[in-house]
Amino acid sequence: MDEKQLLETAGIGAEDWERTTASVRQLVVQLGLKIEQLEQHLKELEESKEQLEEKVNRNSDNSHSPPASDAPNVEKKKPKKPTGKKRGGQPGHPGHSRPLYPVEACDSVTDHYPETCKCCGEPLQGVDTNPYRHQVVDIPPIQLHIEEHRLHQLTCLHCGEKTRAVLPSEVEASGYKERVVAIVSVLSGMYRHSHRMVVSAMSDLFGVKMSLGTVNRLRREGSEAVSGTVEEAKAYIQSAPIVGADETGFGQGNTDGNNPQNKRAWLWVAVTPLVAFFQVMLSRSTAAAQSLLGENFRGILNSDRYNAYNWVDVDQRQLCWAHLKREFTKISERQGLSRQLGRDLLAQQKKLFRLWQRVRDGTLSRSEFQSLVSPIRARVRSLLEQGAAYQIGSKEKTPLAKTVRTCQQLLKVEPALWLFVTVEGLEPTNNAAERAIRPAVLWRRTSFGSQSEAGSVFVARMLTVVTSLRSQNRNVL
Repeated sequence: MDEKQLLETAGIGAEDWERTTASVRQLVVQLGLKIEQLEQHLKELEESKEQLEEKVNRNSDNSHSPPASDAPNVEKKKPKKPTGKKRGGQPGHPGHSRPLYPVEACDSVTDHYPETCKCCGEPLQGVDTNPYRHQVVDIPPIQLHIEEHRLHQLTCLHCGEKTRAVLPSEVEASGYKERVVAIVSVLSGMYRHSHRMVVSAMSDLFGVKMSLGTVNRLRREGSEAVSGTVEEAKAYIQSAPIVGADETGFGQGNTDGNNPQNKRAWLWVAVTPLVAFFQVMLSRSTAAAQSLLGENFRGILNSDRYNAYNWVDVDQRQLCWAHLKREFTKISERQGLSRQLGRDLLAQQKKLFRLWQRVRDGTLSRSEFQSLVSPIRARVRSLLEQGAAYQIGSKEKTPLAKTVRTCQQLLKVEPALWLFVTVEGLEPTNNAAERAIRPAVLWRRTSFGSQSEAGSVFVARMLTVVTSLRSQNRNVL
């Protein structure tokens, strides 16, 4: 602050300043400098406070954090007002009952007839063409099928050498047939049981006794058995017209020496309506994304804004609006200029999704939808340009600076926000990939990842098989 600014700030006239002694002048100048320093320090503290408040207020609605990470005091959606009705199904609603097995599957069918009228007691006769069916299901004791192969050893009468018979090639060397291998793989891969829980389940449910080492060996056998099918799934994904992709952290140990630097592994997923493909890699880079999707990927990618996907042309991308909603929510929760900008963006997002819901339920045609989205798109672009126009320092980390950079980044990929409007079969969100990867997150929480590369391969292959078969409504076992 120079002398002139100091006089203006203090309201001191030039004549009064000339009559002031030198010592007083020096004191006033020093006080002015001190005030300037304190104001700068206050500004820095306020910026630091805003950044800390944003971190404290971070939750699943304004970030990529899962709902399970929300603190107990996070406000959720307002509960519905009580209607005064009793809990459960209301009169007149379509009922739901236990599904019945076909008659052909029943081991026995017994007909029961009422003998007398419950009202007057008269004898009853006749036939009911549509009787009420009640089925009782039980599982009989499981009987193991055990084949014993005896390998005899005979001594040569000529030289005295002992020779033992060799197990035929068609006999399983592991001692367990494919159904046992499949059950172990399903218990480990679909239900995420530990080795010890698999040992216990096999013993309690089926009477099959095995060790922890046997479980590990059968897991590998199951993994190898589906390896060819998993490669086919990968090829299918890489040639699909629309693919959703996501990734999450996954720990991988170094018991086999294949991760000497103890890098963090990442579990990647690519999904289509019928097939999902998982792959564990020690990288979250562009190269890893290209390995997942194929370097010559020509389809449409539905994903978030993670920069590992930026090698895909913007005209081939659909950015997830669920992620965008969280970004807009985060902006709306900041102070100052960001707040109104975020609220305006959220208002446009709500308009867009109300229209999209009508497209999905068939009450709005695709051509009408495109026409109605046009002003929404123009308004969103205008708001982003407004947010990107604020002047900030290159290294500034204030909440406003974050808002400006977010708007600038979204403008660079703006066409990728609207591809779903014109492409049939393309969703505005990447929820399919996030749903597919959720079991992997649960697996990671219970097992803390894998201890070796082979363990990671087993996880990826089992998730690929289980998720794909479920999508196709096929029996996993």
